[in-house]
Amino acid sequence: MKFSASAAAAIIISLVFIASSSSDAKADLRLCNKTESQVGVAIGYREKADWVTEGWWNLPANSCETLVPGRLVSRYYYIYAVDYDQFGEWGGRAYMCTREKEFTIQGIEDCVARGYERTGFFEIDTGEQSSWTVQLTEPVQEGTGGR
Repeated sequence: MKFSASAAAAIIISLVFIASSSSDAKADLRLCNKTESQVGVAIGYREKADWVTEGWWNLPANSCETLVPGRLVSRYYYIYAVDYDQFGEWGGRAYMCTREKEFTIQGIEDCVARGYERTGFFEIDTGEQSSWTVQLTEPVQEGTGGR
């Protein structure tokens, strides 16, 4: 099962801004795995003049993890996730470098020539908020009717 970018944008991914009424509330980029599967997550972001990709966070079913601790300094972040149990993925059209084992990679150009995989990430627009949560959910099954 592979989830398309449009399905990911429309069905699979719920983006939730965490509002806070307290000035000392914790600000982070968090990802919640709302599926019944274990999920592996990689993130891409701009750091000064270069792009960086990092992975893997392994999230058990129905759990959350902080990917970027503290106040968010970028408006755009990029996520790629793999469903280890159902063999699906959440991806998009923003291509960045990854590898199978734990990684931190500087730059997103010439991934294959540098010995990495070229992987499509989906974009998160935080709207310059200081805190953001991404929720990965099960896809809606097409062709099934409600009873």
